[in-house]
Amino acid sequence: MGTLHSSLTRDAADFVGGRWVAGAAGERVESRSPAAPDRVVWAGVGSAEHVDAAVAAARGAVGAWAAWGLEARERVLRKFGQIAAGRVDALAALIRDEVGKPTWDAKAEAQLIANKVNVTLDPNGSMQRVRGYELELGTGKKGRCWFRPHGVMAVVGPFNFPAHLPNGHIVPALAMGNTVVFKPSDKAPACGQMLIEMLAEALEAEKAPAGVVNLVQGGASVAKRLTGHDGIDGVLFTGSWPVGRAIMQANLDRPGRILALEMGGNNAAVVMGDADLKQAVVECVRCAFITAGQRCTCTRRLIVHESVAERVIRAVCEATGAVTVGDPACEPAVFMGPLISDAARRSALDAQRAMILAGGTALVEMKAAEGAGWLVRPGVMRVERFSAGDDIARDGAGADVEVFAPLLRLAVVKSLEEAIEQANATRFGLAASIFTKDAAAAERFFRAARAGCINWNTGTAGASGSLPFGGLGLSGNHRPAGAFSLDYCAYPVAGMVEAGAAATVAAGMVWRDEWII
Repeated sequence: MGTLHSSLTRDAADFVGGRWVAGAAGERVESRSPAAPDRVVWAGVGSAEHVDAAVAAARGAVGAWAAWGLEARERVLRKFGQIAAGRVDALAALIRDEVGKPTWDAKAEAQLIANKVNVTLDPNGSMQRVRGYELELGTGKKGRCWFRPHGVMAVVGPFNFPAHLPNGHIVPALAMGNTVVFKPSDKAPACGQMLIEMLAEALEAEKAPAGVVNLVQGGASVAKRLTGHDGIDGVLFTGSWPVGRAIMQANLDRPGRILALEMGGNNAAVVMGDADLKQAVVECVRCAFITAGQRCTCTRRLIVHESVAERVIRAVCEATGAVTVGDPACEPAVFMGPLISDAARRSALDAQRAMILAGGTALVEMKAAEGAGWLVRPGVMRVERFSAGDDIARDGAGADVEVFAPLLRLAVVKSLEEAIEQANATRFGLAASIFTKDAAAAERFFRAARAGCINWNTGTAGASGSLPFGGLGLSGNHRPAGAFSLDYCAYPVAGMVEAGAAATVAAGMVWRDEWII
């Protein structure tokens, strides 16, 4: 079966060594619209054998691509940015149809593709940190530092930002002279193909070497083959902690292989007694349920000071009940579209039931919504306390589990110190927010909250491309993306250059000039 979505320029295929190649045998990959599950968006075959060919093609191109130099590579990326900017509406329609984002949300993602090129190549931005330099080490002697690409980078993308997040790895990797083998999520193969179609067009326009960018579709078997392949030099991954853990295990004997892992979050927002309550509630509800709760930065845990708990909880429940849910293509626009799949919906509802059995109180029940597809109404649950334990039956309704769905849990605290302790009651560490008018309280939170992204009077979801993005603990391995993605795409090399004849005859050495006559 061929590709069905009009945003794509060709039928379903992998892109290997500069050629589009259909899978002849292997695992069937199919994406269906979460809003209309009878509609096939992309259908093809994931071929593990294509992984070997794609890695070989990337390996064959890496020397020539690195030798092109930054200026020539920049021309390719600028061309790609122009192409992406001209296809925002087409990409947004594809994102909407394949992963269920409302049109406004899908378009916001599509607009980030070209912007990533601009942020990455800004000479006054992140490029300054990977720019070589020289210094004097003494008479006639200089020190040099320069940056080299790692080589072949495997990029493994998620479904929730199927274009933006892999693009956030691919653009800096290419800028620094690496070549790429990209495997999209098997839930969003069409978005992955469209991203590579645009890159392939830019590469061809600038007559770049074949093999600089490669695309392999597939499920877990293809991902496993790629991320453990002997021919790659790095894995750039966005997804869940269990998959990230498997990638780390597969590479335990390869300490020189760069791993940049972003693996989700169980993010907390704290509302103190002096907060602007409208600001706090609007932001917390928005960030809990945006993209149907399927962002790694979504607010999962709400921690409210007892002095305003009654007002905040009432407002949060009212605002949750008023969230519009429906067809992501409808007008006027809804806030939430469907979850990615029936399995995702069933898993989320099962988690809610387990939390209720463990003592949680469903203030607003998350439940399947009327309409086509995998729609759910968002939910709010009150728990006694949050715990870093990961077993709901053992650790209670506040256990440290990431429910990738629109479910917000909340707890009440008596002080800022207790709020900080509760915010840190997690093995994850991606994002956290505090709502307060007290600058000293905010600074205390900034110092104590264990997270890679910490906000004041704004929600946890969303990030600036001009800042680093990443987390601690199960959220990441200290390889932040965003504006810092260039840092994991190259490594520094140190060199010393002697211009004179100052070789040192050290104590205990003997030298006679006639030895070289």
